[in-house]
Amino acid sequence: QVQLVESGGGLVQAGGSLRLFCAASGYTFSNYAMGWFRQAPGKEREFVATITRLGSSTYYRDSVKGRFTISRNNARNTVYLQMNSLKPEDTAVYYCNKHRTPGVLMAGPITPGDYWGQGTQVTVSS
Repeated sequence: QVQLVESGGGLVQAGGSLRLFCAASGYTFSNYAMGWFRQAPGKEREFVATITRLGSSTYYRDSVKGRFTISRNNARNTVYLQMNSLKPEDTAVYYCNKHRTPGVLMAGPITPGDYWGQGTQVTVSS
């Protein structure tokens, strides 16, 4: 079964950086585009970033462009989110997920699969 384990979150001051990790298993990792999502307190989950199957293309929501970088290592079944210049409004639980279908070229947010990990908490103090 699909398993997604996020890590790397923590408490950081505004302007600081964090690197998030997502370890995936239970499916052929390299066949799927991957994405990061986040959910802030009292808010609905929102899309953050997409990376295509081989890591050749990425896409970000406007509010994180220039600050966040998504990457992946298919040999390690891992996707990353480098978060720089963090702002208090970035505070949320961050989740990774796979696209619902394999081999799809993405130009925007992915449609996530049904299986979510526990997420990792990112808190940015002001």
